[in-house]
Amino acid sequence: MPDLLIELFSEEIPARMQARAAADLKRLVTDGMVEAGLTYGSATAFSTPRRLALAVEGVLAESPATREERKGPRTDAPEKALEGFLRSTGLTKDQLEARDDKKGQVWFAVIARAGRPAGEIIAEVLSDTIRNFPWPKSMRWGAGSLKWVRPLQSILCVLSDEAGAAIVDFEIDGFKPGDTTQGHRFMAPGPIRVTGFDDYAAKLRAAHVVLSAEDRAEAIWHDATQLAFAQGLEVVEDKGLLNEVAGLVEWPVALMGAIDTDFLELPAEVLQTSMKEHQKFFSVKDKRGKITHFITIANRETADNGATILAGNQKVLSARLADAKFFWENDLRVASVDITQWTDALANVTFHNKLGSQQARIKRVSKLAREIAPLVGADADEVQTAALVAKADLSSEMVYEFPELQGIMGEYYAQKAELSDEIAAAAREHYQPLGPSDDVPSAPVSVAVALADKIDTLTGFWAIDEKPTGSKDPFALRRAALGVIRLVLEHDLRSSTLDLMDVHLQLVKKSRSETSTAQKRKAVNEAQEKGVGPSFVTTGPYLTAKSDFDGRFVDTIALDLLAFIHDRLKVFLRDKGIRHDVIDAALAMPNADDLTLLVKRAEALQTFLGTEDGENLTQGFKRAHNILKQAEEKDGVEYSYGPDPKLAEAGAETDLFKALDAVEAVIATAMKKEDFGAAMAAMATLRGPVDAFFEGVQVNAENAILRRNRLNLLHRISETCLSVADLTRIEG
Repeated sequence: MPDLLIELFSEEIPARMQARAAADLKRLVTDGMVEAGLTYGSATAFSTPRRLALAVEGVLAESPATREERKGPRTDAPEKALEGFLRSTGLTKDQLEARDDKKGQVWFAVIARAGRPAGEIIAEVLSDTIRNFPWPKSMRWGAGSLKWVRPLQSILCVLSDEAGAAIVDFEIDGFKPGDTTQGHRFMAPGPIRVTGFDDYAAKLRAAHVVLSAEDRAEAIWHDATQLAFAQGLEVVEDKGLLNEVAGLVEWPVALMGAIDTDFLELPAEVLQTSMKEHQKFFSVKDKRGKITHFITIANRETADNGATILAGNQKVLSARLADAKFFWENDLRVASVDITQWTDALANVTFHNKLGSQQARIKRVSKLAREIAPLVGADADEVQTAALVAKADLSSEMVYEFPELQGIMGEYYAQKAELSDEIAAAAREHYQPLGPSDDVPSAPVSVAVALADKIDTLTGFWAIDEKPTGSKDPFALRRAALGVIRLVLEHDLRSSTLDLMDVHLQLVKKSRSETSTAQKRKAVNEAQEKGVGPSFVTTGPYLTAKSDFDGRFVDTIALDLLAFIHDRLKVFLRDKGIRHDVIDAALAMPNADDLTLLVKRAEALQTFLGTEDGENLTQGFKRAHNILKQAEEKDGVEYSYGPDPKLAEAGAETDLFKALDAVEAVIATAMKKEDFGAAMAAMATLRGPVDAFFEGVQVNAENAILRRNRLNLLHRISETCLSVADLTRIEG
């Protein structure tokens, strides 16, 4: 069986696109081959800044011949039906066969396809792949119509076996495949002829090209850490930067330089961010953790061992860090005088055109944070102050230059403003958690501000009907909902999430109304200055319907938002191993807007169902519940009156009455204490009496009085179990 080698050689491919492009090349080519009947053994894709490559082993020499029988319309069907069938098969009417069927004679098509050589199929598949490649962005160049991420320079496509190598012949926009590639742009320019993948990989390595991105990343990290270790230093780990740099070079050469002493007093985050974002440098720290050096990755070896490259990089870095130092010193002067002037400046920064300015949002968050403060054991005044200054750094010069430093710089500036450590920490931590693996803030002040910030984001965008749809979530609302869940659960907060959202929603609506009025006033003033009539769009109504939830009437928008948070909670709990039906059973109980209570109930129910008594009692409950519902539907009455123990016959029926009397008291006490484990343990003791009752007692007795009493007893079983968890939601 022959092996296939493909290389698409171009100008530099952006590093962020390379891994996805290599995967797409593999998927499109191999899927196309298989669809055409050309199977293979294995396939591996590679990428470098200048090439995408695919090696496919064990390709069939030709696709197998196939014979397909396809059933068509009846022979007396309308002509249009027959025409459609002929078009789908590519045959003519005289090539069809009429066969007897259950409903009369039916047309059958026998479609025979001869096998095709591998080269012919690969030519079609690769041509189609190149023309329709899913680059995020692509370009045309010259007079051709072909699009590629950067100008395509050559195509290598070779089928090789024991007899030798053959070029797959086709043409696309003036490009014809060959068996040659190029080595390193500077260190080994010129064509290289190859006969297969092993030859290709070996000759590229000799021509100073490391084909595998993983190998380049490993070499970069090894050389960088060795350079640092030799001077008693340590490279700051950054996997994202490592993967990006591996996509910028074909022959990585690590060089280490020192940062000018004028810049060593800059915060470590500023140094690291400036070097990473502008220069793609790795940061190097000393034993105290202070960043003192950098490592750059060159794309070539030089006669002076990189001295010229390093000198040039140091010159550019000094200019970048001089800017950062200027921003830092200016910001410190402002923060030391009055940090709140930055918050005031945010009145001119729009958060969202329907939700007002950043300053308006900050005021809303501060009010909500003050309400949350007692729930987390924080001082309300301190929390309010923290919320008012937490986003002040958005007006700073440093964050304007490096937006990714928001919060981080806020902590430094709050410290310079001589605010408490708790307030300063809140500036950094209130954005957390940023994802499922990110840390959750632990300080009470930070927790209050973080929770208020996320609730304001959710209620605001729900109020203007900007919800996530499908895979689209431009405002990261799913992340905000997960942040609320993690903040509540990891700090065991006990409060009604719905009430917090409902109250805050009214504040958002009021803020929107004020924003709308201000926008209208501004439009009128501008129109008067221009001498024309103003035109504006209102932001919509601010009153919505109220709906009942556990006896409380709350805004329907808040209820919809709670359902969204519950959906995110389901995903969160399923990842922790809690069954979806258990989650549904917990959600169906009262106070489901208390997320901590809800999760405790779900965890206890999962434990309960994992026991033999729990599983069997659930089946007994379902049996009782189903018999009861069937009887109520049949009789047209509700059997919900208390059963009379005096009517119980001796044995299992009497024992069940006694068991229910004992268990109900224990369950009531446990549920009042929210001890769901104890409640379910008590409920599990009903397993034996319930089983014995169904084995020894006929519910639908001939005596109408006994039957009614026993159906009422089933209702009591059902209600006792449902007081702990909605077992009707449990599957199986």
